[in-house]
Amino acid sequence: MGSPIPQEVSDELRRVVERWHQLPLDHALSRVPSVQAVVQSMADRVAASRGGPSRPVPDLGPAVVMDQLTVMVFDLFDAQPGSDPAAVADELAGIRRSI
Repeated sequence: MGSPIPQEVSDELRRVVERWHQLPLDHALSRVPSVQAVVQSMADRVAASRGGPSRPVPDLGPAVVMDQLTVMVFDLFDAQPGSDPAAVADELAGIRRSI
């Protein structure tokens, strides 16, 4: 079974992760809250689509936040196959531009 993530979203996610790994630690630390907000938003959408309660995504710091983002993007398209790829790619591009 292949990934449920559309190619345009996968490409943007890869760009965000690559950019993140180039950041100095102090810069990454300052950007964790904004990335965490997107991760939480996606987690909330996944929970809602599955009919479950929203739960806070733990802040595990800059070394893990891109893994959390990747998992949430996967879960979003797995839980909501009809999600708008352009909208999610725009969210990811917003993260990339902000970092």
